[in-house]
Amino acid sequence: MEQTLTDERLAGEKEEKHPSSLYMLFFTEMWERFSYYGMRALLTLYLISEVSKGGLGWTSAQAGQLYGIYTGLVYVTPLIGGYLADKFLGYRWAVIIGGLLMALGHASLAVEPLPFFYAGLGLLIVGNGFFKPSISSMVGQLYPEGSKLKDSAYTIFYMGINLGAFLGSLICGYLGENIGWHYGFGAAGVGMVLGLAQFYIGRHRLGKIGLKPERKNVNVNNAPKEPLTKVERDRLVVVLTLSFFSILFWLAFEQAGSSMNIFAYKFTDRSIFGWEVPATWFQSINAFFIFTLAPFFSMLWVKLAKKNLDPSGPYKFAIGLVLLGLGFAVLVFGSLSIPQGAETAGVSMMWLVLAYLLHTMGELCLSPVGLSFVNKLSPARLIGVMFGVWFLASAIGNYIGGALAGMIDEMAKTQSMSSFFLIFVSIAFAAAFVLFLLSRRLVKLMHGVH
Repeated sequence: MEQTLTDERLAGEKEEKHPSSLYMLFFTEMWERFSYYGMRALLTLYLISEVSKGGLGWTSAQAGQLYGIYTGLVYVTPLIGGYLADKFLGYRWAVIIGGLLMALGHASLAVEPLPFFYAGLGLLIVGNGFFKPSISSMVGQLYPEGSKLKDSAYTIFYMGINLGAFLGSLICGYLGENIGWHYGFGAAGVGMVLGLAQFYIGRHRLGKIGLKPERKNVNVNNAPKEPLTKVERDRLVVVLTLSFFSILFWLAFEQAGSSMNIFAYKFTDRSIFGWEVPATWFQSINAFFIFTLAPFFSMLWVKLAKKNLDPSGPYKFAIGLVLLGLGFAVLVFGSLSIPQGAETAGVSMMWLVLAYLLHTMGELCLSPVGLSFVNKLSPARLIGVMFGVWFLASAIGNYIGGALAGMIDEMAKTQSMSSFFLIFVSIAFAAAFVLFLLSRRLVKLMHGVH
């Protein structure tokens, strides 16, 4: 089986095709993201919904705080899970363990008593720690060192993430808002079970990728040390720098599940021919644009790379931040008509659609490229940990973003809704400017990795 996968790799490189195992991982991640984003679409609205409507009746500030803590911890645990997968479990067992824990977490959320709600969040946090870095690591290992297909592979993989997010937001969102919040949470659990079953059935396609690491019979006291070389240190500086700027990206981008979700729920006219669009469905717009635009971006990077015109990672990150800032500038302009102190409004939904389009284009310039660069620039012996660091940066961004999201009601009352969104315009544009200035130096530190 190992030889079969090796032959498939070589043939794929010659013919510029991806191995079939990529698509197995694609569907595994798709169903896991169905569960995650289906649940995420509901979380904030469930928290702020009136008790009489089955919600918890929390304030926006309280909901934003819990949302930030939850999404932040979801990205902290991969640092630990990545280490355990690297050293002890292997990536396959980590995916299976993580999937089982998350399935149990969603099942717990489907039960109404509040203690089960908190238990479910805890299981999802821990399970994601095992699952997320492991499946991302296996995608990179499908390709030999220096493969030009790797960026394209991560973009395709990212398309699977967002196909799951699209379906999860629509199906779980509809069930949650129209039938009952816990039905939506339960549907998310079904998606996780399907993803886990699909991975277990198709695991043979991976050859030896993801198996438990072999234990070397070496005396611990006399074990040879492997210090980082200068090239490895320089490349890790680039990973850490890009991870820092990803914090600034995600703290703004992740407003989608919190403040932008509240904006859709309270301040957007959602009526179409007398039918009200569920607020949760707006979160599927980003995912829709991802899987429709991702093939274009994938082909664009490949074609530019063949002509040696492909922008390097730092420049792509900076472009992503500019597009993110433009998306929030759209919301600044679109919310100018909302009077100070208003608790509801009827802003055209087209402002949200346009903002999500720009955010999606920015995301495609940053997130899949970031995953690929963590794989390319990290030493093989540290790759799981460095994926953990990448997700830790997302954790920090999510936590800060949740705290900022909690300010939406207060700023709408004391200043304006436009002032709230202007915060994220300023952060994104300032970060892009600084990164453009640093990019030339960062490219040198990459030592030929492009």
